Amino acid sequence: MSASSVSRRRVLSLWLPRLPIDRIQRFFGNVGLHKSNDPSIVVIKDNNALVIHALDEAAERLGLYIGQPLANARAMCPDLRVFDADVVADAKTLSDVADWCDRFTPLVALDPPHGLFLDITGCAHLFGGEAALLRTLVRALARQGFAVSAAIAGTSVCARTLTRQATGTIVADGEEAEAISRLPISALGAGEIITNGLRRAGLKTIGDVAARTPSEITARFGARFSTLLAHALGQGDAPINPRKPLPDYIVEKRFAEPIATDTMIAMTLSRLADTLIASMEKQGKGARRLEAAFFRTDGVVRAITVETGRPVTRSAVIDRLFRERLDALADPLDPGFGFDMVRLSASRTEIVVQEQRDLDAHVHDNDELAALIDRIAARIGGKRVVVHLPQDTHIPECAVLAAPAQHHLAAAMQAEWPARAESEPPLRPLRLFDKPEPIKVPFATVPDGPPHQFTWRRALHAVVRVEGPERIAMEWWRQDGKQLTRDYFRIEDAEGLRFWIFRDGLYEGECFDHDGKPVPPSWYVHGLFA
Repeated sequence: MSASSVSRRRVLSLWLPRLPIDRIQRFFGNVGLHKSNDPSIVVIKDNNALVIHALDEAAERLGLYIGQPLANARAMCPDLRVFDADVVADAKTLSDVADWCDRFTPLVALDPPHGLFLDITGCAHLFGGEAALLRTLVRALARQGFAVSAAIAGTSVCARTLTRQATGTIVADGEEAEAISRLPISALGAGEIITNGLRRAGLKTIGDVAARTPSEITARFGARFSTLLAHALGQGDAPINPRKPLPDYIVEKRFAEPIATDTMIAMTLSRLADTLIASMEKQGKGARRLEAAFFRTDGVVRAITVETGRPVTRSAVIDRLFRERLDALADPLDPGFGFDMVRLSASRTEIVVQEQRDLDAHVHDNDELAALIDRIAARIGGKRVVVHLPQDTHIPECAVLAAPAQHHLAAAMQAEWPARAESEPPLRPLRLFDKPEPIKVPFATVPDGPPHQFTWRRALHAVVRVEGPERIAMEWWRQDGKQLTRDYFRIEDAEGLRFWIFRDGLYEGECFDHDGKPVPPSWYVHGLFA
């Protein structure tokens, strides 16, 4: 393949210059409050003074600007509406916009504080070309209440520079230097110190700076700025960092008329599942993690995820899992004015291993069990469906590990548990507490004897039978010697109740106060026998 046949990267830079104030005004519109015509600003504290962080178009027409002290702004406009900045809410809004931009490309990266990068290489033709894509994106975000600036170029730095000064520009490959040569150096976003230094040197435009030799620029302003300038001129580019990893397989359906009914949503997911399975089947793969994304006409995106214990190779299984997941949602899927796009993606896939299924009954049983676990996990969550695995340790609370059943079912079925001695009582209780509960022991046989009575949950228990002690030392190589040696006893009280209690520490060996004097060790109940 020749170099000329390889498509160069194309990046769309999106900038929301008034995001903080747009977010607030969108909130007023969503809750049905009347939008005031008074100029509005958002302020933030800077060096113990409130300064303008964002402003609307009306405030800008009055001559207000970002960074202006609030006192000066109020003097110029007494009717000014002032809101406090909320950078967390702004970041959440930018993330929501990025989710909505996934409809154009799955490669969306954040450009904080108020920008995004979209890698549209090879996908612009799906929307009628780069110009049509740019118009569609800007108009849609404008309808959602955002002030938008966007540009397309071969490098992310060049596209970002154009959004600050020449919104709507589309630069052909190789023409980046010419497109930005007349722009002011402040458009590069290199920082106030470098920008002022360039101006004092008589370099007012990017073309003026580019006319100097790279070694001269590097010696005066550093290699970082020299690299930024080279990227802006189209001479190489740093890769963008997408918010989400690219799924292995993606299928989607767009609608000229939005859909809103459960029947249409289920039918769409079923058709997308058929297409997804057909694509994976060609490469002998099955899905382990699936995500359905629903794009609303008002810009809201809702994503539903399901996971499976084994690779899924049938669309009927995908239908069933998403039906269980949608039915169990605490926050039901709200179509609003309808979904204009539904996407189904497989973010994790595995090669399907063929098994002999006709004669081996265990394979069928395992398949049914795995399918049951997947359905339960889709309804109540994968972390709530667990299997227990034995651990090589003598510490009782660490001897069993609870792991998600979807990912550890095979290990649980092959696990080997300690065998119980025939005709012997169990050494461990059926019910083990998550945390040992303290008990009061007035006196006990020293140095390693059991208590004669104890108080647990405000009830006094007289001990009539005892088995033990069973001494368990803590794992010094993991605990740094901070945990004490335990002596466990199997206790039966006068009422016939059987307890598993232990003394935490050895008499006059491990338990001392702050002055180094021996103190009585503490006692705990750790479980109950049947």
